[in-house]
Amino acid sequence: MLGISSQAPVRVLVVQDEPGLSSSLSYILEAAGYKVQVVGTGEEALRMFPDLCPDLVLLDISLPDCSGFEVCRRIRASAVARQPAVVILTAKTGESDRVTGFEVGADDFVTKPFSLRELMLRIEVRLRARQTAELAAVGELPGHEGTDERLTLGPLEIDQAGHRVFLAGEEISFSSQEMRLLAYMASSPGKMHTRRELLTEVWGYRPDVSSRTLDTHIKRIRDKFGSMAWMIQTVHGVGYRLAKSQQRVRRHDSPGSVARRR
Repeated sequence: MLGISSQAPVRVLVVQDEPGLSSSLSYILEAAGYKVQVVGTGEEALRMFPDLCPDLVLLDISLPDCSGFEVCRRIRASAVARQPAVVILTAKTGESDRVTGFEVGADDFVTKPFSLRELMLRIEVRLRARQTAELAAVGELPGHEGTDERLTLGPLEIDQAGHRVFLAGEEISFSSQEMRLLAYMASSPGKMHTRRELLTEVWGYRPDVSSRTLDTHIKRIRDKFGSMAWMIQTVHGVGYRLAKSQQRVRRHDSPGSVARRR
């Protein structure tokens, strides 16, 4: 487990008001080597968050004082240097709930009842993806160069090491998952990435991560790009690409998309 092999224990914040489930989660996480803090309300989680600086947040949606969606949104809007991975745990199974979860910045969405073994595997994947992105950002992975200089693509600048994105000189707030997706596409501008490739390489695994999840993240990035949303282009039925600055969408194309061309 990452919690055992890392120099410092991985910090996990569990936001859950069911005592039985909180105890089970705390037990299995601590047994895996993680440092665990359990809270029962959203406000308590938000008060503790800046000082705790968790690597992972396990977040219930139905909290006694506020929605877990709001907690996630406020975590993503915070000015912390390193954003945690956020995994939502909930009994809600509707598509609208999943979409909302990803829209506010969650990295994964696990529905109750769930297998603790499956949850631990999901946690490992999320933390491994986060760790890999951080190592790549400082050039500590084979085949990756450091990012002392920002990755620049026309008006877009990406500082992976500092987890900062600038568009036309103005900084835009990005979640960790949005940053991974944008940086991956920006590493090969103009190249078309299939849905399967993006879901596998950015999310780290294939099981039950739907194309809807990808579409939701793409939509959020486009919304943040505003008038520059044309840079995120759709190749219909195939995937997406991040356009170079001169690759504007033609006026008769649908907004934010480019038809597949030979």
